[in-house]
Amino acid sequence: MTMAVLSRWPAGKTLRSLFSARLLPLMLACGCLGIVLVVSIVSGITFLWAHLTSFSFPYADAVSNILVGGVLTVAGWFMLPALVVLIAGLFQDTVVHRIEKTSYPDAMAPETGRFWADLIHDLRFTLRAVFLNLLILPFYFLVIGPGLSVILNSYLLGREFFETAAGYHMPKSEARKLALGHRIPVYGGGFLITLITLTPMLNLFVPIFALAYMVHLAHALIRTRENRS
Repeated sequence: MTMAVLSRWPAGKTLRSLFSARLLPLMLACGCLGIVLVVSIVSGITFLWAHLTSFSFPYADAVSNILVGGVLTVAGWFMLPALVVLIAGLFQDTVVHRIEKTSYPDAMAPETGRFWADLIHDLRFTLRAVFLNLLILPFYFLVIGPGLSVILNSYLLGREFFETAAGYHMPKSEARKLALGHRIPVYGGGFLITLITLTPMLNLFVPIFALAYMVHLAHALIRTRENRS
């Protein structure tokens, strides 16, 4: 990966476009929705554990419930990135259109009205991402769970958000090939998105920030490819 491409990492453009495209209200709504989803998942699993398990030792049930609840709270926090794609998908057409209208008026994607198809795809991705995060749940007892979660979600989010943004201008299969040819900026963007997701208060802004970031990155890499051809 050349320094010219690395210099196009779109953090600055992303921050500016959040204001110019008037995306702050959507950012707050997405963040609140994410917190509600995580709390619901953690509470539901803890409730099931408490009612489906029973120990004969004194206080064992209370101790196990507290332990499982604590681990799930930590794991749920690190699982929040897995839900970002689903949350962002509810608003992605609006976000992409606003950003391209303000930043790329001469290269706007056609309005395809593909909300329901993308929502089904996002649901499948979210279920797969949650399943993978649950698979590494035992590693939280070994302390290395958070690190594994960051690595996993950086890869998942980088690939998924980039393919979503680039997919407005090309087939998803072609967007995937473009991502494979530029792994450092794509997965580096996923790492940044994951870290912000795990940062208190800033995580309220993540779903829309992630979409905006990858829209700018997709336009940069598409432009780079066109210049080379």
